[in-house]
Amino acid sequence: MFLNYRHSCSPKASIAEERKAPSFPIRDLTYWIDGDRKTTELKERIMLELERDPLWRVSDHPNLSLAETRERAMSKVRRLADLATSRPLNETLLRMSIISVVDPGFWTRFGVHFGLFFGALQGQATPAQLAYWMDKGAMSMQGITGCFGMTELGHGSNVAGLETTATLDESTDEFVIHSPTLTATKWWIGGAAHTATHCSVYAQLIVKGKCYGTKTFVVQLRDTSTFQLIPGVNIGDLGKKMGRDQIDNGWIRFTHVRIPRSHMLMKHTKVTRSGEVIEPALAQLAYGALIQGRVSMVSDSANVAKRALTIAVRYASVRRQFSDGTPNAVETKLLDYPIHQHRLLPLMAQAFAMIFTAREVSANYERLMGVLSELGGDAKGAAVDEAIKDLKETHATSAGLKAFCTWMCLNIIDQCRQSLGGHGYSAYTGLSQAYSDFAVHCTWEGDNTILTLQCGRYLVATALEARKGQPLPANLSYLKTALSKDGTVSTGSCKGNSVEQVSSLDTLKAAWSSVAANAIINAVRDFEAGLAKGLSKDNAYEYSSASRLHAARMHTYTYLLHRFAAQVEQSPTSLRPILTLLAQLFGAHSAIQHSGEFLQSGFYAGAQIETLKAFVNHACSEVRKDAVPLTDAFGYTDYVVNSPLGRYDGDVYEKYFELVTSLNPAKPVPYFDSLIKPLLERTNEIETGPELEIDQE
Repeated sequence: MFLNYRHSCSPKASIAEERKAPSFPIRDLTYWIDGDRKTTELKERIMLELERDPLWRVSDHPNLSLAETRERAMSKVRRLADLATSRPLNETLLRMSIISVVDPGFWTRFGVHFGLFFGALQGQATPAQLAYWMDKGAMSMQGITGCFGMTELGHGSNVAGLETTATLDESTDEFVIHSPTLTATKWWIGGAAHTATHCSVYAQLIVKGKCYGTKTFVVQLRDTSTFQLIPGVNIGDLGKKMGRDQIDNGWIRFTHVRIPRSHMLMKHTKVTRSGEVIEPALAQLAYGALIQGRVSMVSDSANVAKRALTIAVRYASVRRQFSDGTPNAVETKLLDYPIHQHRLLPLMAQAFAMIFTAREVSANYERLMGVLSELGGDAKGAAVDEAIKDLKETHATSAGLKAFCTWMCLNIIDQCRQSLGGHGYSAYTGLSQAYSDFAVHCTWEGDNTILTLQCGRYLVATALEARKGQPLPANLSYLKTALSKDGTVSTGSCKGNSVEQVSSLDTLKAAWSSVAANAIINAVRDFEAGLAKGLSKDNAYEYSSASRLHAARMHTYTYLLHRFAAQVEQSPTSLRPILTLLAQLFGAHSAIQHSGEFLQSGFYAGAQIETLKAFVNHACSEVRKDAVPLTDAFGYTDYVVNSPLGRYDGDVYEKYFELVTSLNPAKPVPYFDSLIKPLLERTNEIETGPELEIDQE
């Protein structure tokens, strides 16, 4: 009986039974997530190439020192640089998206040059300048390795407040790059400490004593032959970080470093030989390229969340804990406990919402960048006005999505880690380091709180314009029926009480639109209250900052649900039931988390919220049946998952034990003689001093 019991509890058998009857074709969902069959097959080829390449070994990462981690990352740079310049762009982008999950620290180190430094050249250099730097080797890393010098010790999100200066010396036709204060020191500059020869430096443009704001300049840091620092350049290493130690972050100080005038990137603002500054008619176009990083982090959030959920869900399908008390009963799978379903499966729904939103927002960004590129900086007319509106909307939407998707993913990682119990604390099970590596997403490319306020400011401004008769962008069309010139709000309500009526996808879309509209109108009221107190426009926005952040949150969740629903409608018929259920679970569970907002807006009554809770219970139990097949549809191999607890075959204990013992072989304790032995052999004799006469009486 014991042997039968053990066999029925076998991890391999446990996970195999999860795959017996999926409600959807797993392979078809993989194609839908990836975009098409061709992309899936290319992804699988890339994953296999990485797995078989000894250079890309990842299982021993937890045991590497800081120096070893950086050296191994650098050893991969050349190979990938050659691939990046010799393979089609779509393949390179897909390869990098996989690497962002496999080795996020290396992804950052490589991306600093190709994404940030070279991206600055692509987005802000004139065609002649771009050709010049490409001839120098900027694209292929042949002669130049670049870094991105925006953040300073004293300034991060406030780019307009950067202190580094670039002053034109007309007598020599040069710019003088200078760090006038300690807080002007460039800080957190990836690649600066060991690697970069050049830097795209963001500095205040000063011509004839007048400051024209922050512009971008290419500054050489090191001699490309000797690798010695250029005179006037000081660089240091920022050392150990919370995560992503593969990247050599450093600090840079400039002391009157001279560069040719032509090293200012002049696609937008231009400075002539005589010192004339020519500003573009459409200065906003200069910021279009900055959106790319935010858009990419929505995709990265989805990809990292898929890995975390694969580990947690697969482990929950084989880990057994407690039984119902029946003699000889098999212990229960974690995934069969309703509380564990509630713990993980709403997170699964969040991941799918991010997957499909990332796809759409990326496509919209590429379309917009194409339009802006064709227009140019001096274009005029209706087409330009429309493009600027789209740019503002994309800027605000990407700001909100970057913030809330990275927050969402970080929470998914940690909740998945906690769901592993004590094993989640091990560096070898994959999620403790994932959390440390991903946490920076909430800060770089714009602090999340600052980005939400930017999004909220746009929402308030758009609502005020709409009140005056201006057309609303498609993503804010839900405001049309909610706005009125007298400031009242009409956001509708749920008319039915059945589970089907309360939790249908259409009802949930309407519910979230109602709540988002209500939150935006409340932010408008707070802004106008600030103005009524005599505050300036900027101070009135600060006065309404809490309600702006909340409006951004409600709008972003609404956007995620609407994009998810749109993908459901476009999906193959065989996938629609499971995707519809996941979309409903995302909308309903998120609504319960913010139930007060739905009650306040009047869309749901208290009894309807209780009905919604019952639906979430039902949805979790239904999604549970497909939980493992859904992780299979993510399409990550065991190499990419890189966790013994997330193995496809369920052989978690054997592989976990093998990994830990192989990386930590038994050997003598190095400090036994110096520390442990003296501790054990110390005497307990205490100096008591002479006997006192008083004690003899």
